[in-house]
Amino acid sequence: MSQTVERAVAIIERISERPSTLGEVAGLLGVHKSTALRLLQTLEQSGFARREPGGRYTVGTRLIGIAFRALESLDVREVARPHLARLNQAHGHTVHLASLVDGEITYVDKYEGTAPIRMYSRIGKTAPLHASAVGKTILAHLAPDHLDAMIRRIDWTRYTRRTLTDEAALRASLAEIRAQGHALDQGEFEEIINCVAAPVRDPDGAVRSAVSISVPAMVMPLDGLRTLVPDLTATAASISRDLGWTPPA
Repeated sequence: MSQTVERAVAIIERISERPSTLGEVAGLLGVHKSTALRLLQTLEQSGFARREPGGRYTVGTRLIGIAFRALESLDVREVARPHLARLNQAHGHTVHLASLVDGEITYVDKYEGTAPIRMYSRIGKTAPLHASAVGKTILAHLAPDHLDAMIRRIDWTRYTRRTLTDEAALRASLAEIRAQGHALDQGEFEEIINCVAAPVRDPDGAVRSAVSISVPAMVMPLDGLRTLVPDLTATAASISRDLGWTPPA
């Protein structure tokens, strides 16, 4: 990398963190102010930097536009794939990635476990909002107005004796999920399947996807599945970071 490009990159990184004066940029680069000014003027002319009224320099609109287009081009399935594969290989259980698509929770990727029992889920199939760990995880993190609209869509089908069949019970469950950071499904859709899910965050912090581990109850009871929560939530956080989300300090 040429010295000029290295300096330009250093400037962009600095002004993206906080607006900086000409003197601060010169000090960062270890150059005379005239050299720093030429670099800043070049970045400004190309739209990568912008001079504020007070004299400080910050990122330009062209750079912001490029960053947003890059983030929008990220496919959550592609970003998540290596993380899902590792989680699946580490524990041998079925791993799902589900996303909110056109108002429905849709399975967008799946890694089969080693258990002989196969599950209802498949890529492209939808999951019930009120009776799945991925559905409840995503619902729990929606903005209030969006959540209200989604709840109005639920048909409250009772799939098993453990299915939540009324709004009050679901909202209580969602509050618990928000507090603990993951959702549990103890045979709420399929009597013999237990599941745990954690949220995946977009660059803006919104939750539109979730990762889950599903296990037949005869293979692992719910208490055993709970021991996998730390690895599951760490996996979801890693996917979120790769998507561009920055955890709060």
